[in-house]
Amino acid sequence: MKTRPLFAASLLMAALNGAGAQGGGGSTVSASAAPDTSLPGIPTIAFDKYTLPNGLQVILVEDKRLPLVAVNVWYHVGPANEVPGLTGFAHLFEHMMFAGSKHLPRGLADRLMEGAGASDSNGSTDYDRTNYYDTVPSNQLELALWVHADRMGYLLDVLDQKSLTNQQDVVRNERRDTVENEPYGIVEEALNHALFPPEHPYRASVIGSHADIQNARLEDVRDFFTRYYGPNNASIVIAGDIDKVKTRALVAKYFGSLRRGPAVVRPKVTTPPITLEKRLVVPDRVELPRVYMGWLTPPAYQPGDAELAVAAQILAGGKSSRLYKSLVYGRQIAQDVDANQDARALTSAFLIEVTARAGHTPAEIEEAIDAELAALRDHGPTEQEVARARNQIETAIVSSLEKLGGDGLADQLNHYNQYTGDPGYLAQDVARLRNITAADVKQAARTWLQKKSRVVVAGVPGIPDLPPDPPAPKPPKARSGHGAGGINEAEAWRAQMPKAGPAPRMKLPQGDAFTLANGLTVIHHYNPALPLVSAELVVRSGSDANPPALPGLAGFTAQMLTEGTATRSAPRIADDIAQLGAFMDADSSTAASAVSLLSLRANFGAALEVLADVVQNPAFPTAEVERQRASRLGDLMQQRDEPELIAALAAAGALFGPRHPYGYGQLGTEPAIRAVTREDLHGFWRRHYVPGNAALVVSGDISRAELETLAEARFLAWESAPVPPLVPGTPVTTKARVVLVDQPGAGQTALRLTTLAADRKTPSYPALEVMNAAFGGLFTSRINQNLREDKGYTYGVYSGFRYDRTPGPFIIAGSVRANVTGASVTELLKEAQAMVDKPLDPDELAGARNAELLSLPNRFETNSDIGASLAETFVFGLPLDYYSQLPARLAAVTAADVQAAAKRYLDPGKLVVVAVGERKKIAPQLEKLKLGPSELRDSEGQLRP
Repeated sequence: MKTRPLFAASLLMAALNGAGAQGGGGSTVSASAAPDTSLPGIPTIAFDKYTLPNGLQVILVEDKRLPLVAVNVWYHVGPANEVPGLTGFAHLFEHMMFAGSKHLPRGLADRLMEGAGASDSNGSTDYDRTNYYDTVPSNQLELALWVHADRMGYLLDVLDQKSLTNQQDVVRNERRDTVENEPYGIVEEALNHALFPPEHPYRASVIGSHADIQNARLEDVRDFFTRYYGPNNASIVIAGDIDKVKTRALVAKYFGSLRRGPAVVRPKVTTPPITLEKRLVVPDRVELPRVYMGWLTPPAYQPGDAELAVAAQILAGGKSSRLYKSLVYGRQIAQDVDANQDARALTSAFLIEVTARAGHTPAEIEEAIDAELAALRDHGPTEQEVARARNQIETAIVSSLEKLGGDGLADQLNHYNQYTGDPGYLAQDVARLRNITAADVKQAARTWLQKKSRVVVAGVPGIPDLPPDPPAPKPPKARSGHGAGGINEAEAWRAQMPKAGPAPRMKLPQGDAFTLANGLTVIHHYNPALPLVSAELVVRSGSDANPPALPGLAGFTAQMLTEGTATRSAPRIADDIAQLGAFMDADSSTAASAVSLLSLRANFGAALEVLADVVQNPAFPTAEVERQRASRLGDLMQQRDEPELIAALAAAGALFGPRHPYGYGQLGTEPAIRAVTREDLHGFWRRHYVPGNAALVVSGDISRAELETLAEARFLAWESAPVPPLVPGTPVTTKARVVLVDQPGAGQTALRLTTLAADRKTPSYPALEVMNAAFGGLFTSRINQNLREDKGYTYGVYSGFRYDRTPGPFIIAGSVRANVTGASVTELLKEAQAMVDKPLDPDELAGARNAELLSLPNRFETNSDIGASLAETFVFGLPLDYYSQLPARLAAVTAADVQAAAKRYLDPGKLVVVAVGERKKIAPQLEKLKLGPSELRDSEGQLRP
């Protein structure tokens, strides 16, 4: 349903998920029969792989961690298989797979899956594959297989022009949302165009162009499905709480009779090398210049690929990297840095991107990057740098296995299966990583990262030159013979939805707490599934503790914790954590501030010592305060590039007013950032970072006895102090009903309808969550079905509550085409009124309630998820068994409870409408609605004079 980013956002995930030469055979393989390829510290994943007579590859993994099963289907087709004139077609077809099939009319599959407790339900398109995935309670596996099999076998039976026209609208909205209105989106697209020649299948972005999306015909869709969506071009991974024998029988039942498709010829494309540097300047609606560099590099799993992944980590993998230390920390000419070996099947791309700090030019940034690249090519990295990079990549690989679904375990096995033919390639993947030396990285850089063979693109502030966005033509008349294009024989039993199995026992983590003598609360959850430990030191003070004159102080203070202690400099903190292969971050929210840590079990003690140091002994060096001040001012400038963030800030200012701490974002305002002193930061830390106001929350492969020993060793000397009272004040909501933020030239409007709602301890929490699920929390919710699926106004719209200590906001949010701003607001208000006027019917109530209830285990898949939930109980004063009691409370929600919640919190007359877009286009539309007074706010959410 949604495309992957044009370029991978994370180096670590790129190193983990790199694509290589297509593979995958039809042999039957059992993990127990395979040679032992285990590595120390790397979990062994037992799997069975076999192939049905029709060619479908099946991979089964039995994993009893939670009563969940992930179903992950890969079709070995993507933009690499597209023909000229139909760019974006693979992604458009991904959307079509959700438009209904013979036994599941449009929308029914999504409703059934959500009502069964499915989570991580989606699809995605990458250059070499398209995948579809769901995570369901283990007793609903048969339902998931029924849905996926019906799509694979019976889509063409009901395919029609109406569905195609609707999804063309949705995908074009997605392009506007994720490329044209995304900061630097068209700059990245220009880089891709420059890397590959016009006839190359990787040249276009995955989502394609407006013209090609609109030009797709129903016959093209039928041909694409027939050619590429047969079982012999697919693989399915089923991982989780399964019985392998029973699962084999279910796979045979639902997929065994589907006909094999035509043989698929893998793309054979020669990518011409870049022999002369290419240079582009692309204006975009951004505040800060950004420099991109790209090189064509070997496919993954080919010589040079892993070495370049390590090189990318050394260059830009966090605060310990060369580009960060030089450009961001040392010279302070850059706001952020990133690098990535973006590996694909036909050829890969090595990418560097660096955002300039205000007042610095692309030429200055390019020169600085070139100096670091020259040093890497000429002298290579140190062995310590290589070890550091390997360690962090390895931790990221292991942590990616925590989730069964989404981009977790099942997806990883499907990835390995497609690109290596071996779902169990994990150990070999890590082995090739561990074998990389400094000389290997140096040689890869010398071979592949030369100036003459690159593309350099400077994204600069300006008016973007967007590609044509033609209006959608009137759809062609539907042809007779509906359903004539079916491939598989009718089987009457497929019309019957399978019954759920016996409900699994739902046991949610509740933690085990103890208190140190100094008052520090420690909450522990033992989870030995993987050799990982997650920790979070959380304090009950966030932006609600900010003084009125200094919004953002809590966030600034948290940011400073990792920038130097009494015994460690900022660079040493970064190096120490990276050398351990760990990840540490500090941040704040409305109600809390926290330092979080993720580490392999073997290194957790040493990593926790660093966390304890930054929490208890921050030095707030003056030079570091100034560095972070400049960084936060840069973040503020980048925030102005994001219409949806601006809408959130304007909504906060309108709801809470300028004297309330919730009336601002976590960055605060430019005057406040400039005004903060070292004494302000030190004072906030001294008052709020005290043991009695804090909890250490740890989940993972560590026993309580081990944690007690570590906690006492690292935190018992933390001196007790009085716990400060928190009095955030009373909100002063604007009298205006409409809030406008002008963004000249914007093609979309970022909408946010909001009102003050409930606090986290409200007894109505279960009813509010069920109400929101039906209204805007689910994909099949009323507002998303209306604005996305029925009207085609948006790529997606959602709603939700933010629960704070005091009443937080209820939010409806999404981006719509500028020309339907008024119509979108009208529909949203109608839907709100409908929730107030009439109770949910029994089916809608059951679907929304079960979606919330039955998906609860998915909230606890990772140690970080578990830790965050347990930290929430501490921050808001909830009992440790809160989540254990929540299922029964959700199950008891009635239609009357939901309607009462809607009447109290969803009154359309109390919703403030915030619109960020081109004022001259959207203001007249909103004025016609006669909602009431309007006001103008700036990009920081504050009233304009």
